[in-house]
Amino acid sequence: MIKNPYRGKLIVFDSLDGAGNSTQVKLLADYLNKIGKKTHITKEPTASLIGGLIKSQLTNDWKSSQICLQLLFSADRAYHLEKEVIPLLKRGINVISDRYFFSTIAYGNLEIKDFDWLIKINEKFLLPDLTFFLKVSPKVCLERIKKNRFEMTIFEKKETLARVWKNYQRLAKEFENVFIVDGEREVENVFEEIKNITLQFFKKQTP
Repeated sequence: MIKNPYRGKLIVFDSLDGAGNSTQVKLLADYLNKIGKKTHITKEPTASLIGGLIKSQLTNDWKSSQICLQLLFSADRAYHLEKEVIPLLKRGINVISDRYFFSTIAYGNLEIKDFDWLIKINEKFLLPDLTFFLKVSPKVCLERIKKNRFEMTIFEKKETLARVWKNYQRLAKEFENVFIVDGEREVENVFEEIKNITLQFFKKQTP
């Protein structure tokens, strides 16, 4: 992975579906903007043509091999970085992404056992400056998903999510600046921990 050389910082939230990523992304972005650290929210898959193909496969509208799907994720990520993320980072604007390569590796390893290959196809991308994994049990995640959505993707089953979480734990050990945060507490308590970690991070960046 490539260390971020730009003024803006890349922060990533990546967890099981239903863990509460989107809520915490918005809370952190709102807070950083409020204290004068200009911040932009984005997400993957993107709204691009490639992102649309990915979303269609995840909801069973069409089918390809898992290798094809992983390469689509990588292509979408390359486009995302080139067209949106890096231009903002160059301007000194912080970017918070709801999902990044961690999730494609964690979920992709369910079908593709070559963990090293999954990492390798992402090795030319930026390494996040700060990453949060929200720890929420598969049971709670599925309860939240059923409450808020009419349909479920091909990955959203209890046993599947348990295997995916093990992959997230492995990734947290392999990459730096990854924090696992208990996401089953009240939203405000989860955010308080995330906020404090983020403020400590920015404090270390100040000369």
